[in-house]
Amino acid sequence: MPQTPDPARELRVVLAGGGTAGHISPMLAIARALESDGAGPVRCTMVGTASGMETRLVPAAGYELDLIERVPMPRRPSMDVVHFPARMRAAVAAAGRILAERRADVVVGVGGYVATPVYLAAFRAGVPVVVHEANARPGLANRIGALRAAHVGTALPDTRLRGARWVGMPMRPEISGLDRAAQRRAARAALGLDLGRTTVVVTGGSSGALAVNRTVRDSLDDLLGAGLQVFHLTGRDKALTEADGTPLRREGYVQREYLDGMEQAYAAADLLVARSGAGTVCEVSAVGLPAVYVPLPIGNGEQALNARPVVEAEGALTVRDDAFGRAWVQRQLIPLATDPERLARMGEAAARFGVRHADVTMAGLVRSAAEEGARR
Repeated sequence: MPQTPDPARELRVVLAGGGTAGHISPMLAIARALESDGAGPVRCTMVGTASGMETRLVPAAGYELDLIERVPMPRRPSMDVVHFPARMRAAVAAAGRILAERRADVVVGVGGYVATPVYLAAFRAGVPVVVHEANARPGLANRIGALRAAHVGTALPDTRLRGARWVGMPMRPEISGLDRAAQRRAARAALGLDLGRTTVVVTGGSSGALAVNRTVRDSLDDLLGAGLQVFHLTGRDKALTEADGTPLRREGYVQREYLDGMEQAYAAADLLVARSGAGTVCEVSAVGLPAVYVPLPIGNGEQALNARPVVEAEGALTVRDDAFGRAWVQRQLIPLATDPERLARMGEAAARFGVRHADVTMAGLVRSAAEEGARR
């Protein structure tokens, strides 16, 4: 049974999620918001699997991490179908032991393979559950969690999930509190950019986007010739090079494989070109940065759905991956990037759509769920 929250002791919160930074970042943001909300002491621990990025990111953030087996749902007939029920039962049992050992008052799930057994263990033990869904199209784990959750929050307004309310994307305070105008000069100086030149930032995320990188290479002379400067995050091991293998260099072009602290890039940019992962869309909108999104063309069309609400709000444009080439840059991107009034309108529209304090909202829902659970 759940432990009764008592002002004399800390609230015990177990957060479950992992695999990618898209799950882990909001999980960490919720934990930090709980620790700083002033509503009472709290102890947050996390559950993940050994194969996800949480094994690095969670301990680096200062949180304890418990591990259970990764049990993906089989998608085609195989021996995995035969073994799946037993593996899931074992994962649920392991999750139940963790909840008991951590004396969980409430479980927070953000999706991923790890979340399903933790939800099922929490339901069995009577521990209240709070769900956060980052994407426009919910994953199976959060669809299961939402069935009996005390509260369900979504990062995007059109996400269809039982009992859901739109709360936005929990994000780091360095981003949610960013004043782009105030930080622009310092950010450009730190990134090696001209302080007064209109800046296009291009990123494919931490792993990069080869198709986007190719278009940057093909269009670079056009972009620089239009008076723009380009800050390009290529992704790890995807740097653009000259014929002799040295990094591509042009006056007005700065490339890096990765940047710790995307708030610097957001502050430096007048326009962002990026994939439309939910985290990117929500962060960029929250800070009021106009964007061109190039949705990842594989999967279930999720990235195009992620971008749709802010595009409809006129805070961003989208272009298909196969259409994002030099001709599109010449015809669409350069006229946009060299039109300061249009950029200002788009930035204002993005900011009206964006939500800056979803972490605080989610922390409130977690404490509410714990209180409701204690009264049952």
